[in-house]
Amino acid sequence: MNLGSQVKHLVKKELLLEWRSKYALNGVLLYVVSTVFVCFLSFVSVDIITWNALFWIIMLFASINAVSKSFLQESKGRQLYIYTIASPIALIISKTLYNVLLMVVLTVIALIFHMMVFGRTPQDLPMYFLATVLGSLSFSTIFTMISAIASKAGNGGMLMAILGFPIIIPVLVVLIKLTKNAIDGLDRSVSWDEVGILLVINVLVMAVSLLLFPYLWRD
Repeated sequence: MNLGSQVKHLVKKELLLEWRSKYALNGVLLYVVSTVFVCFLSFVSVDIITWNALFWIIMLFASINAVSKSFLQESKGRQLYIYTIASPIALIISKTLYNVLLMVVLTVIALIFHMMVFGRTPQDLPMYFLATVLGSLSFSTIFTMISAIASKAGNGGMLMAILGFPIIIPVLVVLIKLTKNAIDGLDRSVSWDEVGILLVINVLVMAVSLLLFPYLWRD
């Protein structure tokens, strides 16, 4: 079976498992909706800058909850079975694609609900939407690889936090700057540098994942 077929079947497996249990989708949706509502009850009215900061704080922790299960909740038996039928490259690509899809759906739903509850809308909504999609892509690629590393060690949840913090902070800084430009309605040419930085980060993280994961999976 070639790489494309392996990736296709592994992504289909992830979707079927999620459809049967709906653990990640329902759990993270409940977290996002309840957190946004609690923030609304606490603040009632917030300025647009605070609104933006709250959104990214909520999505950061939602992404950790959604993506961390990629490898941490895989049983040893299932890992051994996948090891015998698929290549490590196909596995990391399929896990990343599934997490990207999951996070994009969650982020779009969260953004719509966040705007409805607080009654806030960025001046340049298409650019803000692009920033949220790039943020979802960044969170997915970074936390998927970190989840793979943490699954090979004890206390994986703690290791994810330790490894993820120094990597995700620069991404958040760029995302907040990009979304601030969209909120203020600045000319889009001002934001292309941040868009390029996020794309480069995603490409680098994915390249590192493809290079290192086969050695990690072999262990």
